[in-house]
Amino acid sequence: MTDVLISALNGVIDPTSGQPLNKSGRIDGIDLKDGVATLILKPGADGEDIAALRARIDAALTALDGVERTRTIIETTLSRGSSKPQPQQSSPVAAPARFVIAVASGKGGVGKSTVAANLAGACAKMGLKTGLMDADIYGPSAPRLFGLTDVPGLKKENGGIEPLEAHGVKLVSMGFLVGERDPVVWRAPMVTGAIRQFLGEVNWGDLDVLIIDMPPGTGDVQLAVAQGAPISGTVIVSTPQNLALDDAKKAAALFDRTAIPILGVLENMSFFLCPSCGETSEIFGRGGVRAEAELIGAPFLGEIPLHPELREASDEGRLVVSGDGPVAKAFERAADAMLHQAAAAQRAAPEIVFED
Repeated sequence: MTDVLISALNGVIDPTSGQPLNKSGRIDGIDLKDGVATLILKPGADGEDIAALRARIDAALTALDGVERTRTIIETTLSRGSSKPQPQQSSPVAAPARFVIAVASGKGGVGKSTVAANLAGACAKMGLKTGLMDADIYGPSAPRLFGLTDVPGLKKENGGIEPLEAHGVKLVSMGFLVGERDPVVWRAPMVTGAIRQFLGEVNWGDLDVLIIDMPPGTGDVQLAVAQGAPISGTVIVSTPQNLALDDAKKAAALFDRTAIPILGVLENMSFFLCPSCGETSEIFGRGGVRAEAELIGAPFLGEIPLHPELREASDEGRLVVSGDGPVAKAFERAADAMLHQAAAAQRAAPEIVFED
């Protein structure tokens, strides 16, 4: 089938070389899975019309039997004098929401994705038009957290990639494009290309808030998001113990260096809340995140308790914030504080314009 896909690109002219795309040397990978043809291209000339090229590729491939939609990923270029890949963009990405908020952590295992999902759910619960972009390409969690593990995938219409929706939140995730047990074995340029498609080609509509669930750490995806869209600010998630806080400091430093405001830090698994007696136990210690927030001069957004209800809801594809228990209330308070800080950051940066 690969040969058939490549042959279908004979009628698509590469704008850089002027040759048919399948003879231009730019194809770096192509495959077909579950009706989705994924094409990976090497970088082209600066300023090429990427949108037009993608449209021609889409027309050529969807004409084939078995191809329902396409994904074209264009790898990045190396800037002169730099050993790091720089994103190839045809134009700056417009703000997809009034507030674009990245939820990040320095390491995995601190519950960042669960926090991001429930912060998004809390915003939707307030009546705000909310989206969540799952930027954790290698370990997407949104399908499980929102109960969408069996959906057929993302569709691409004239207005762009159509997000799915659950619990009042619009969603995109790599987990909607690959099987639940299929690993994503991609190099960094391919990952950043996918992130830029999520940022610039999704038909989000008129959002008030877009939450970006970042992967843990400080790598290519973080830079792609930081440099690829007007971010209102970031929320740093950590558990109380020093091991997690050490890495949280690195995540905060990354966003500080890219001039993105830190809207606040949030302490997850702050204490165990017994569902039977209501007593609390500080399993991982408590207060470390608050102390770190004071040290770096960032707002402290609150404490999220460790409670069986949170685990059960996440495993079942429900958002615990949809209820009215103590965990839901904690997320509501954190989301309210986050939005107040985002509004304050926006007022402090009048040169950044968010369309209503």
